[in-house]
Amino acid sequence: MLRSQCVTAAGIVAGYAADAIFGDPRRGHPVAVFGRAADALEQRMWADSRQKGLVYAGACVGAAAGAGAVAQALTARRPLARFAVTATATWAVLGGRGLAAEGEAMAGLLDSGDLPAARARLSHLCGRDATALDAGGLARAATESIAENTSDAVVAPLVWGGLAGLPGLLGYRALNTLDAMVGHRSPRHVRFGWAAARADDVANLVPARLSAVAAAAAAPLVGGRPARALRAWRRDAARHPSPNAGPVEAAFAGALGVRLGGTNSYGGRSENRGTLGDGRAPGTADLRRSVRLSRLVGLAALGAAAALSAWR
Repeated sequence: MLRSQCVTAAGIVAGYAADAIFGDPRRGHPVAVFGRAADALEQRMWADSRQKGLVYAGACVGAAAGAGAVAQALTARRPLARFAVTATATWAVLGGRGLAAEGEAMAGLLDSGDLPAARARLSHLCGRDATALDAGGLARAATESIAENTSDAVVAPLVWGGLAGLPGLLGYRALNTLDAMVGHRSPRHVRFGWAAARADDVANLVPARLSAVAAAAAAPLVGGRPARALRAWRRDAARHPSPNAGPVEAAFAGALGVRLGGTNSYGGRSENRGTLGDGRAPGTADLRRSVRLSRLVGLAALGAAAALSAWR
């Protein structure tokens, strides 16, 4: 009988391939189903309290990870079932193809000069205010989002899948979804969402740095230099307010030879993200290069995840 770890590794590879070929399902996406359930639970549990938020996050993430643990136990001696379930779960939690498609769509809109459509499209990638952004600001915002989401939506789920199998895949994706839902510092969620936001920071500590290493290693394949990526990471990452987005965005900036960061607006609140990299301001060609770099980083993470899964 095939070792279950090897079957899990094969399932992760198959799920990655499914995401690359098919992208997200058009209807009934499992992450959207989870989001609706989590939103309904929030309406029942919300209070302006960190303790309530901790219980809420634990219930949501625990349910997802628990479902993965049950599926993993039930398929322990059924390799075909383990392969199928792992492949399906990996496909469901990854967002690589969708991320690349959004980056290419934004580049196309900017090339055509359709700024109103590009401003509207930016909401598919990030939550910053786009009404006052020009073409350069939109290119920078999209490039930064490609970098950050490569770590969050591709590298991290693969790493957690490699480390913990189905519970890792589903539990991480649930936590990252909760962070997007309640982890921002709005008046409603600054306390209630604190636990989800901090747990997501911890869960992404290693994946973010693996993403930065992979971006530096892949720099020559997008016309950059590894040394420049590593220098930007070391020098600039701490300027970013996020402990995980900083290393990834700085490494992408150095690998692409562009300058990212600056002042962003979120819901009327301005936030200075520091300067990352020391090159030119990014344009649409650089945005397309960031998409290629994202794909290369994803492939590196896939190799790491398969190795972790097979050897654990």
